[in-house]
Amino acid sequence: MTDTVKPEKGALAKRLPLIAIILVAVIGFFTLRNYLTFQTLSDNREALIAFRDNNYLLTVLVFILIYVVIVAFSLPGATIATLTGGFLFATFPGALFNITAATIGATIIFLAAQWGLGDKLATKMNSSDGAVKKIKDGIDENQWSMLFLIRLVPAVPFFVANLVPALVGVPLSRFVISTFIGIIPGAVVYTSVGAGLGEVFARGETPNLGIIFEPHILLPILGLCTLAALPIVLKAIRGKKGL
Repeated sequence: MTDTVKPEKGALAKRLPLIAIILVAVIGFFTLRNYLTFQTLSDNREALIAFRDNNYLLTVLVFILIYVVIVAFSLPGATIATLTGGFLFATFPGALFNITAATIGATIIFLAAQWGLGDKLATKMNSSDGAVKKIKDGIDENQWSMLFLIRLVPAVPFFVANLVPALVGVPLSRFVISTFIGIIPGAVVYTSVGAGLGEVFARGETPNLGIIFEPHILLPILGLCTLAALPIVLKAIRGKKGL
């Protein structure tokens, strides 16, 4: 009886970080969605600029910390945080701060999911037969391409792109590298929008957050998606295992 209880307690302990993230995400969705908004940024813009001018390094550190928390706990406001990075620090180094913070936050989710569920699930998939094993093998053979693809495609939710790699046994270093590089296009676009918020505020308007779906932005990103998918297509054509 004792031997049975100990593994169960150990499994629960491993899942606690992921459970905590989910609980905070749910609570944050209902309590913070009305605060982490464009209007809040607009109302506090002068105070933020004044604080940045007087405490630049501290502002950078606090901004990155807040962004990491938003991403790690899947709180509402990630887009507003990206805009704020551009508004406070310009396209560069704002984009670098945004990308770094988003990567750290994503890595926290990845580690929580991998520690709680990933290893066990990956082992089950490796030992299984049939379609499940083929899917796992296909992902393993095309890991780099798949990782870049889910980061580049705008329609893939960021939270999903953090969880799936953890559940199929992707190595940490590969996840971090692909996340950092893969989110660069979208992060640069939204950071540049944030960098122009001063003029938007002056006109009393709201930024065009759909800009990433405009042809001159979307087509280059789709081109990168095509390049990421190319190895998968070539393997399929050559008759090797694929997705």
